[in-house]
Amino acid sequence: MPKFTTLRRVVIFFFVLGFFSFDVFSQNVITYTLEEMVARAKEISPASLQNKTQKENNYWRYRLFRSNYNPQLQLSGTLPSYSQSFSSITQPDGSIEFLEVQQNLMNLELGLQQVISPTGGVISVNSSTDRFDNFLAMSGEPQTQFSGVPVNVRLQQPIFAYNPFKWDKKIEPLIYEESKREYVQEMEKVSMDVTSLFFDYLIAQANFDIASQNLEKTEEIFEIEKKRYDIGETFEDALLQVELQVLQARQDLAQAQMDLEQSTFSVTGYIGLNRYEEIRLITPDVIPQFDVDVDLAIQYAFDNRAEALGFIRQELQAESDLARAKGERIQMELNASYGYNNAALTFPDIYQNPNTQALVNLVLSVPILDWGRNKARVSQAMANQRLVEYTVEQERINFEQEIFTKVKNFIMMRERLNVTEISDEVAQKRYDIALKRYQTGNVTITDLNIAQGEKDTNKRAYYTSLKDFWVAYYELRALTLYDFENNMLLYSEEEE
Repeated sequence: MPKFTTLRRVVIFFFVLGFFSFDVFSQNVITYTLEEMVARAKEISPASLQNKTQKENNYWRYRLFRSNYNPQLQLSGTLPSYSQSFSSITQPDGSIEFLEVQQNLMNLELGLQQVISPTGGVISVNSSTDRFDNFLAMSGEPQTQFSGVPVNVRLQQPIFAYNPFKWDKKIEPLIYEESKREYVQEMEKVSMDVTSLFFDYLIAQANFDIASQNLEKTEEIFEIEKKRYDIGETFEDALLQVELQVLQARQDLAQAQMDLEQSTFSVTGYIGLNRYEEIRLITPDVIPQFDVDVDLAIQYAFDNRAEALGFIRQELQAESDLARAKGERIQMELNASYGYNNAALTFPDIYQNPNTQALVNLVLSVPILDWGRNKARVSQAMANQRLVEYTVEQERINFEQEIFTKVKNFIMMRERLNVTEISDEVAQKRYDIALKRYQTGNVTITDLNIAQGEKDTNKRAYYTSLKDFWVAYYELRALTLYDFENNMLLYSEEEE
């Protein structure tokens, strides 16, 4: 018997030391409900901050796209362009003479440009001025000359070509709308993740409580067995069995303590708390009661989810690629401009009686022999479009099936939770009765151990069911972007 007592004291010493080490780092106990934990995670967790930053990034990308269709006022020029060198000058008789050149050329242009999205063209209104200085001008020759375009209207219009402005107007708003819905979905995923961590901690907390209670009860049973052994009512092997159970209970408690610390670090790290903060989580015993119609859930998913918009976007992008391939067969562009220009020795004079300036040209490039290159490019784009259509159709089927399965799973989880809750209560009651009967000598230690094992198993099953239900609850919200508990949409289009 002394060897068991000594071993017990050593185990108790290290166990208490472990508790003391943990308490040194603990400052104060903070309690959280599931709702409070989810709200904190959505507000300041690293995952939520990443989602918010990505949302901002997508917003500015969309603003950049929209700016392409607004008038652009641009100032450009060269100030100055000075050169000093010897240049070869061809003479009237064909000979070459090297002359020193020292000159400066400056130009400045102000233009207002606007894209024509229906046709893909660009129209602009421009005004420009040039100044030329010849620092080696001969006596009697002007040293400075000016030229300028008071006003000029230009048009660049591709013909039979791919129009990126037209297709971007269809696709980019969908991409932006997808990104806004993805943000809501990702925030609901944060809820799912923190809920999983929340219940991982609760399970570890429950295991610690179970281990603590089991150790306490096992030590009480050990004391009873010792007294019975002393008066000859039990055998030594039964006493040794209980002794081993006490040692095992202490090991279980030490392991439960370690698991609890690891869960603490995980959950506090995710929500941005000091990992040495001691927290206590409150079990969400109130289960929301609401009905979920499968067909309605599928409809909400198709109406609200980013994936549903993604199906439309993928088909539009395939159409855009086909239009691009067809537009590359013939390259034709019309360039036209009309305005006024003039040259003078002084800057104000270029605006006096300017001359008409007009330009029209049509640039054409048509392949005559390309060995089927254009046909292959168009055929490939058409085949890719059909592939996208078939793929999207299958994705729609898979999407609907996923929603159906998840809704059924949620309903099953709620029913399972009700069963495990009752089983936990029954197993606890059975154990309490078995313990009292053991204390009065009406139940063997083996029967008591069986009752204890069933109690622990059903307690853990209850917490596991709680976790599965709440994770499924937030998963349902993420899949449909609808709050069935409060009958409200989680997403609505924001006003720009």
